[in-house]
Amino acid sequence: MALHVLCIGDVMLDVIARIDVAPAKINFGSDTASRISTSSGGAAGNVAAWMTQTHARSTIVSHIGDDPAGAAIVAEFDLLGVNHSNLAIAGETSGVVVVLVDSSGERTMFPDKGANSRLTISDLPDLKDFQAVYISGYALLNLLARDGVLAMIEKITATGMPIYFDPASVGSMKDVTDGELHTWFSLMDAIFLNEEESIYITGSVDIEKAFNYLHDFAELVVIKRGSAGAIAKVRGFDSISVAAIADSIVDTTGAGDSFAAGFIASYTENRDLTAALNAGSELAARCVAILGARPRVGTAI
Repeated sequence: MALHVLCIGDVMLDVIARIDVAPAKINFGSDTASRISTSSGGAAGNVAAWMTQTHARSTIVSHIGDDPAGAAIVAEFDLLGVNHSNLAIAGETSGVVVVLVDSSGERTMFPDKGANSRLTISDLPDLKDFQAVYISGYALLNLLARDGVLAMIEKITATGMPIYFDPASVGSMKDVTDGELHTWFSLMDAIFLNEEESIYITGSVDIEKAFNYLHDFAELVVIKRGSAGAIAKVRGFDSISVAAIADSIVDTTGAGDSFAAGFIASYTENRDLTAALNAGSELAARCVAILGARPRVGTAI
């Protein structure tokens, strides 16, 4: 039976504005030429979508509104083969994020959570069908969804199933205390961070010191380093790093989510850290070579 990963968290409609100038060159209060596209996004939705590009299956637990944005999100999940149920909530609006992609490929996001705030323990499916769980930090950072997600974590932990956690962005983490973050980290088996998040949480630019800090909470820590690759460490063992794989960088939106999907699919089955890092890097390279946070539907990447 194929590995089946449960992804819990946010799904969004991404409205992507790509500009050919540096942010300092934006004509604020006037017009700046851009190329606009829309696609589905949200960290949990992205991980679930990229999981379909591995040997694993995925199921998404989240919410959308009964609006055109929600219909587009569901249609893409269906085309990619992401399992879902009871996503839509009548009378709610779907989450939307405006993504500004500058001339270097860097992205800046402006999110509106929408129906993502409505997660509760009743949304959790039968856990016997799954072998691993991914949780987006946005689900815990959302005060309205937090109690429901914490209740899910308690139930998942009781099964012994590994939980992979990405705490989300520094901007969002500033809304909670260090104590709250530490409590959440202690509930997880693995934590994904980028370098900015690692420095913010640990207060250290020294990666080995960051590992030591974070291993007080989780057994496995993975730090994504963008063009410098990725490095990971299991508590009690040496750290392992791999180089980035990126022949073409068009858009970095979703890069970390695709990396997580590749890593989780590999590591859950084989417990080979080097292989998992390479698998994550390979999938991330496919992601940054296209516009948007999801694999393209019906066309080769």
